[in-house]
Amino acid sequence: NITIEISGKNVYGTLKNESGVHRLVRISPFNAQAKRHTSFALVEVLPILPPLKKPSIDSKDIRIETSKAGGPGGQNVNKRETAVRVVHIPTNLSAESQNERSQLQNKEKAVSILKGKIYKAIEEERVSREKGMYISKTTKVEWGNQIRSYVQHPYKMAKDHRTNVETSNVDAVLDGELDEFIEAEKGIK
Repeated sequence: NITIEISGKNVYGTLKNESGVHRLVRISPFNAQAKRHTSFALVEVLPILPPLKKPSIDSKDIRIETSKAGGPGGQNVNKRETAVRVVHIPTNLSAESQNERSQLQNKEKAVSILKGKIYKAIEEERVSREKGMYISKTTKVEWGNQIRSYVQHPYKMAKDHRTNVETSNVDAVLDGELDEFIEAEKGIK
């Protein structure tokens, strides 16, 4: 396993199509008989996402409903509207509180709960979006699944199996000269 970080303008957009299985065919430097070996590598290109901030709720985006609190609670129970339900209009998420003695305390508690629910919904959406960036766990790192092959023996060729772009300058490609492949991938997307 290896993890590298690449920074620059639009680097994720440029490199995201490099995600997939890559195949390398070469004479193994670890084989005393100099036999040809095939190796596979799974590459995942992921963006670095900024951390989420706790949401702030604009007062025009919430609807506050009050009602009489039920249950034990002293002299105000069933006489005054101390229970509070807060609805976030854009997401239709809601939270309520009736455990505190005053309407103001219940409102503060309900808004705090609502912020937590909104944060959780945003986080779940982010996680779902991130999962879409990962290569499927069912993708096998084996023959037939490679997106690109780098052959160094018996001939020299780097070939992208999605675009059919190929070059005999394998060493340059392995050293990072991917422009030809990236441009071809942009053309089919």
